[in-house]
Amino acid sequence: MGHIELRDLQDDDLDAVFEMLRDPGAVAMAAFTRADTTNRDSFDEWIAARRRAPEVSLHVVTERGGFAGIAGAFTVDGDREVTCWIARNAWGRGVGTEALRLLLSREPTRPLFARVAAHNTAAIAVLGKNGFTELSRGDAYAPGLGRDVEEVVYALLPVLE
Repeated sequence: MGHIELRDLQDDDLDAVFEMLRDPGAVAMAAFTRADTTNRDSFDEWIAARRRAPEVSLHVVTERGGFAGIAGAFTVDGDREVTCWIARNAWGRGVGTEALRLLLSREPTRPLFARVAAHNTAAIAVLGKNGFTELSRGDAYAPGLGRDVEEVVYALLPVLE
């Protein structure tokens, strides 16, 4: 998997990120997205706020040098969380699994948490392959779908020595 890499998010990446995050099929899978994924001004404000936040690390996932998604870590209510969003053209080849592995190698905080819609079996598989275990399930409002869906919370716990 040496052809998968993470690099810093750059201004030139924003068009590709916007297009990826508004793919209706991907939004349906992810569910927990912005409510209006088609509004470029809203996206620009959203991404700018994350890029300015010191507790957020955003990376571009590349496959053989080309754009394949984004991966990041951020803090919510004192808990460190991770996320990966892989572009549709890179689905099904292990890109998400490797991107998350690379992100975990850069993110020393444990435990780490991740949240996923229960119907997103691909994301659940990526988390499992990277050592995350399920902590809880419950209904949560998914802005990308405009309704409640089952959300699963996963954790990557510290390794006991």
